[in-house]
Formats: sequence, C-alpha cells, structure tokens
Amino acid sequence: MNAEIIAVGSELLLGQIVNTNARFLSQQLAELGVNVYFHTVVGDNPDRLKQALTNAEARADIILLTGGLGPTKDDLTKETIAKHLNTKLVMNPFALHSIEQFFARTRRIMTDNNKKQALVLENCHVLQNDNGMAPGMLYKQNEKIYILLPGPPKEMEPMFMTYGRQTLLKQLDTNEEIISRVLRFFGIGEAALETEIEDLIDSQTNPTIAPLASDGEVTLRLTAKHPDKNEAISLIDDVEKKIRSRVGQFFYGYDTTSLMDEAFSSLKTKGLTIACAESLTGGKFQEQFTAIPGAGDLLKGGIVCYSNEVKMDLLDINPLTIEQVGAVSEECARDLAINVANKLNSNIGISFTGVAGPSESEGKPVGTVYIGIYLKGNEPIVEKVELAGSREAIRTRAVKFGCHFLKQYLTNAQVEQS
Repeated sequence: MNAEIIAVGSELLLGQIVNTNARFLSQQLAELGVNVYFHTVVGDNPDRLKQALTNAEARADIILLTGGLGPTKDDLTKETIAKHLNTKLVMNPFALHSIEQFFARTRRIMTDNNKKQALVLENCHVLQNDNGMAPGMLYKQNEKIYILLPGPPKEMEPMFMTYGRQTLLKQLDTNEEIISRVLRFFGIGEAALETEIEDLIDSQTNPTIAPLASDGEVTLRLTAKHPDKNEAISLIDDVEKKIRSRVGQFFYGYDTTSLMDEAFSSLKTKGLTIACAESLTGGKFQEQFTAIPGAGDLLKGGIVCYSNEVKMDLLDINPLTIEQVGAVSEECARDLAINVANKLNSNIGISFTGVAGPSESEGKPVGTVYIGIYLKGNEPIVEKVELAGSREAIRTRAVKFGCHFLKQYLTNAQVEQS
C-alpha cells in the first residue's frame, strides 16, 4: 500500500519549526512495508487542506495527518476532514475526562475551547494520548485509511508507537510478521560502507537493507517479512552476519543506542568513575553523559578549561607545555586527562582540546582535535583526529570520537579500581 503524510501548520511553512514528524512516520511505515511517495505541508487553512486531501486521495491508500488537533481556532484538521468526508464530530467521553483530569491535576482553569480537543470523527478508532490532551484517530472510508495525529513530536511519536502502529497493522490485513533491526556504525563513511556491501544491497529482496547517514555515523536498517516471527528474525540474522563479516570493525550497537550510551555501559559494567577536562567541547561530553539515567553514580565531575589560565591554575598544566607545544597538543591532552582524574579522585580522566574554528589556532588548522584518556594503573593514550565541517559539527563529532576511543580503551585496559 502507498501512503502520503500531510503536515498541517503554518509554523512549518514559516520555518519556525522543523517537520521531524514526516521523517519519523516515513521510517515507521517503511518497516511496515508501506511505501511513502509524497510529503505535503499545508498551512492552517481549510480550503488548502481540503485540496491537499483531494490530491492525496488520488495517489495514496493511507493518508496520515499531523497537527491541527488543538483547542484554538486555527486548529482545523478534524473539522476540515469531517466536512470533506461528510461525517460528524462527536464528543469522546474518555478523552474529555482525561482533559478535565489534567486541568484538575495542574490546578488550572479549563476553558470551554479545550473541550474541542475531545471531539473525534464518528465511528473512528480513537488513539489514546498518554502525553497530551488531543486524542488521535484512525478512520476508514471508501477503502482509504485516514490517520490523524497530534503535531508535537512528544505526543505524536509515543501515540503512534503504542496505539497507531498496531491499529494500522490490523487494517493492512497481512499475516506476515515485519521485523526490523538497526545496525550502527562509526568510523566509516556512508559511501565506503555501501561499497563494501554493494552486492548485498543490489540483491536485496527479503530482508531489505536501507543505509542512512547521520552526523559522523552510518546506520543500516534491516527489515524482514515472514508469517513466522522467528523465521523473520533468522533472515535478519543471516544478513547481519554477512554485513559484519565485512565491516564489523566499525559496528558499535543496535537500534536506538548511541556512542555515549555504549561508553556509559562500558564504564558501568566495569564499575569505573570518570572525570572530564573539556577545552574544545566546552562541557558537551558532560551534558550528554548526564542525560543518561544513573550518570550520578559514574561521573565525578569535570572542568571546562577553555582558557590557558584555567588549564594551568586548576589542572596544573605546566606553563612550559603551553609555551613550547601549545594547548592544542598531544602533551596537553595527556596531562589534562591524568590531572583531572587525580584531582577529582576518579578512575578515568578524559580530555578534549582542539581547534573548532572559524580560524586556525597555534598554527594548527581548523578541525585538529586531541583526545586524552587515562585509567589509573594504565598508560594514558592520546588520539589525534582531523575533523571537517562547521564549528558545531567539529565539537559534536569530537565528543563522538571521545566515546568511541573510551570504549576501545576500556576493552583492552587493566582495571584497578580505587
């Protein structure tokens, strides 16, 4: 079956927000074997939305709409669809109760227009909203499936995953299990990875192989269909084995994991604490690390040592090191990692120093990065990488490389817990 995604909201056309909903839904529909050939964005205008619906109906079996389910006058999605399909909107008691409970719990006054969010298409399948107020819905008419979802991603994504996905699967009337697995790679570009497995991609049927590049990483989504779930998993296992036999040295995890998640897991498994000295990255490593639940058990703390004075005064970097080889150097990165571990009484110290741009520093080109790692009882290491891209991209990729080198280091290091 074919689908079209219609994002409703003038804020999208004005560039005030990015349409991440279309990307998310396209990925999910691909896993279900549904082709998405068109993305449409339309403002908060009933006439233009009606035209977008007419266009979509001519070329798609499933029409997904995001946005326009709220309480204000410009939220017109379900009203426009009800009129377009010549059906009624009715009050959903469960949704209304949930909205009333929300206002009671937050001790806010509920205005009458909030009741509008509990209106749904008559005879639709209601999709519960566990993270907001407006419910979603699935409605079928004339062999077309209409799915209405809220605009905020924090509401839309869990609603689709918890309720919409299974409800849509039932409508697809298939006895096949559809299983997907994402393989994550770092340290190899999309073109290089694709070259290594080009014959597998060219001959793909079931499972399918879908490459996707993100910031400094590459993922492969493997999707298999089979009436027997175990057979679908087996099909994916076979393809994964072939892929990893060629590029396995760059593989680091599955599905939604990240390089930071994997580094965190390595530290937790070995019972190690970490401290950070961040010059180039300005606290980015610690920010991402502390986003993971349980970070307080592993992170001792860190020092953002952006200036040379802080490097010398707080982290005891020898002024001669700064004078002779510079702050952007192997020697400085090494000493920062050792000294931050000792000063903060941590098992491990990690440091970042480099040139993010826009211009060179200390005679070193933009993108020059040194990452130091020290585990007590082991020799420190310093990894030098040459990165490209914007200032922000260099800093972001430096953190990823730090996670990558940290995990590698922990795999080979001898642990002496303090």
